[in-house]
Amino acid sequence: MKTILRLSLATAAALAVTAGLGCSAQADQTTDKLKSTLEARMGDASIKSIDKTPIPGVYEVNLGSQIVYSDATGNYVMIGDLVDTRSNRNLTEARLAETNKIDFAKLPFENAVKVVKGDGSRKIAVFSDPNCPYCKQLESTLKSIDNVTVYTFLYPVLSPDSTAKSKSIWCSKDRAMTWESWMLDRKAPTTAGTCDTVAIDKNLKLGHAMNVSGTPTIFLADGRRLPGALPADRLEKELSATH
Repeated sequence: MKTILRLSLATAAALAVTAGLGCSAQADQTTDKLKSTLEARMGDASIKSIDKTPIPGVYEVNLGSQIVYSDATGNYVMIGDLVDTRSNRNLTEARLAETNKIDFAKLPFENAVKVVKGDGSRKIAVFSDPNCPYCKQLESTLKSIDNVTVYTFLYPVLSPDSTAKSKSIWCSKDRAMTWESWMLDRKAPTTAGTCDTVAIDKNLKLGHAMNVSGTPTIFLADGRRLPGALPADRLEKELSATH
């Protein structure tokens, strides 16, 4: 994607003062024109959708794995999170979670390392790299979360060593124990990664198709996506909301 002018959210407020739309027909015309303008100017960017935001004159531009914001002309694009200060809600994160929902039940769980905690009644899927420090942080967080089934899709994207460790974990007799031993206790897997590891190749292909651009990426049972290593209270709240 071509270089984008980075503006602050204060600039977005200024745009809101100077820009406005009338009837819905005009809004539709503006959205269509804005999409054409941005597609021409942003090169390799693939625009999934453009929608109005709560700020008059500022538009949400959904690029799939990222949301940016634009004025009505497409002359200025802003990169950053839009936050509702009244509720302290991150609107950008919420929109990404909603627009990138998946059909959780259709995930190929046979290609994941399965760990059951308690009764396992709540379910999440995690795309994780064995050398990702934030993935290790998430595993530590999961120690305090009960009654959950965690499907970990080995997603080695950081280095060749990540691939080697993923294959060794997958080829282990007890994948779940080997995974947790490495992520929590730093006991490196020792099994030769010479078994059938096509599942890892499939995970990489699946992750790319789902715009999984970083690890860890969490998917809840309702299909929503949660980025990064969330704190335990936030993860517990999200899990409870889907159960």
